[in-house]
Amino acid sequence: MSTLTARRRAGADRAWVRVAAPVLVGVLVLVVWQVLVSVVGISDYLLPGPAAIVEQFVQFAPAIGTATVVTGVNALAGLVVGSLLGILLAALAARWSALDMMSAPVVAGLAVVPIVALAPVLNSMFGADSQMGRQTIAALASFVPVFVNTLRGFRQVRPVHRDLMRAYAASPGQVLRTVTLPTAVPFIFTGIRLASSLAVISALVAEYFGGPRGGLGAMISTSAATSAYARAWAYVFAAILLGLLFYVVALLLERLAVRRPH
Repeated sequence: MSTLTARRRAGADRAWVRVAAPVLVGVLVLVVWQVLVSVVGISDYLLPGPAAIVEQFVQFAPAIGTATVVTGVNALAGLVVGSLLGILLAALAARWSALDMMSAPVVAGLAVVPIVALAPVLNSMFGADSQMGRQTIAALASFVPVFVNTLRGFRQVRPVHRDLMRAYAASPGQVLRTVTLPTAVPFIFTGIRLASSLAVISALVAEYFGGPRGGLGAMISTSAATSAYARAWAYVFAAILLGLLFYVVALLLERLAVRRPH
């Protein structure tokens, strides 16, 4: 009993260290940052101090919240659509080798398409009042990691397991549900976790290049253009929080899915 208690305490201490260490480093960075700005006298247009950024964040909290919702909705829509398409196409590519060979160069091409080049085109295509261009860019950015990781997961199934299911006269759909998909679940959620951050970044960058105003990217650009640098950094801070939120939610879903018995 004492050994079990000691192990639990050791685990709690390690968990506390994992939480406290990054918090301590973050506080230290903020203190050094503020000292450099205050003592050295770095200009605001180069690097505003944390105190000024927090002041702007509190002052413009409603506008920042609205912009965060706009960017978050675009990123979430793109993440959901891109993930579903990536899983579907990976399942088909794992089933038919011809489709796998045809999709490989397309996916490779999508992986290297620069957002800064595609965003103006899609924003013009869908119109200045539509968010579809930004959501499409987020979907394309999310599609690639989900497809690649899901396809890798589908290929982890051992041939002997497939042969055993065929010996039981299982249909292709039954093989997919009972063998292939459960094996690929960790890989699918790894791809979604990677895509979660890419979706936010893609939606944010796409907001710089036309379309309706209101997202975090557009507000960062507008604030910087009007020399409101501390306010621009406040919007950047909101973008960081949004990206962390997407990543943490995806990580929690991944752990729930992996721990769940199949």
